[in-house]
Amino acid sequence: RYSKDEQIIALARQVMDEVRHLPGVQSVAVAHQIPVANLAGGSSTFEIIGSPKPQENNEANSRQVSSSYFTTVQARLFAGRWFTETDDASKPRVATVNRVFAQKYFAGEDPLGKSIRFDASQPPIEIVGMVDNINEGPPDADVQPALYTPFNQDPDAGFFVVVRTAQAPEAILAALEETLHRINPNILTTGAETMEGRIHNLQSTWLRRSSAWLSGGFAAVALLLGVVGLYGVIAYSVSQRTREIGIRMALGAQRQTLISMFVRHGFLLTGVGIACGLVASFAVMRLMSSLLFNVSPLDPITYSAVTIVVVITAYLACYLPSRRAATIDPVDALRAE
Repeated sequence: RYSKDEQIIALARQVMDEVRHLPGVQSVAVAHQIPVANLAGGSSTFEIIGSPKPQENNEANSRQVSSSYFTTVQARLFAGRWFTETDDASKPRVATVNRVFAQKYFAGEDPLGKSIRFDASQPPIEIVGMVDNINEGPPDADVQPALYTPFNQDPDAGFFVVVRTAQAPEAILAALEETLHRINPNILTTGAETMEGRIHNLQSTWLRRSSAWLSGGFAAVALLLGVVGLYGVIAYSVSQRTREIGIRMALGAQRQTLISMFVRHGFLLTGVGIACGLVASFAVMRLMSSLLFNVSPLDPITYSAVTIVVVITAYLACYLPSRRAATIDPVDALRAE
């Protein structure tokens, strides 16, 4: 039923019209591939018409998208214009490129108005817009050159429906599939998921998440060992100064004064440890940057939170043995060897 381009375009328009009326839908679009994809056949080679530069290695991710696609994914237009519904097979072919595409193939030039083509048998495609980079591949991969063409000029029978909602996106997935099957029960639907879920289930995300959990586990063990070590050092220091404690208490020293003395000693060790830890973290932050996503290696919140946790833990590790030492009977302390 959808063997011709006109039939595919009509189906896509009907799908968008029906989905647009679902509760909570803000915008809907279709595309033959969507962001955070790693699908074979997603790139195309092309040549720049009139360019004196070598054309053998020109390659970009090729995406056929509807006119509402960029609004749905909230892409930013830097120059030129968006596609419109009138950009169909009856009009000259047009395309929009991302910033990486412009920087790589039109360095120092304005790409708007330039023409490309996929091969000599096809008509030229004029570049009419430039958008900010959209991460078409895995989140940890570099953004690649991307070339977007109107779905109405080059439709694909297998396409994605992309929806932006004002409510929890999980709540609309079932309604989306019901709408498509109401249009045509024989339409095959697969892969209904939220973008957050799509990112969450990527193999690259799983590997980074596993590495993060492993690193976090080692960090927790290191913190535990640090606390045990600090407690042991303070407790040992207290045991070595038992007679001093007895003499101080016999001469009228207050328990709170003794506790403060040992806490100050413990905080001195803690301060040295925190300083060394910060220096070491700055030294290895470049190695850790590959495990981070949308978090800077110099994230002040992370450093502050970890420092606060260490300080609180160190205080408890200092306070407990010093409080125990302050409860020693002066006579027993003076008799201790």
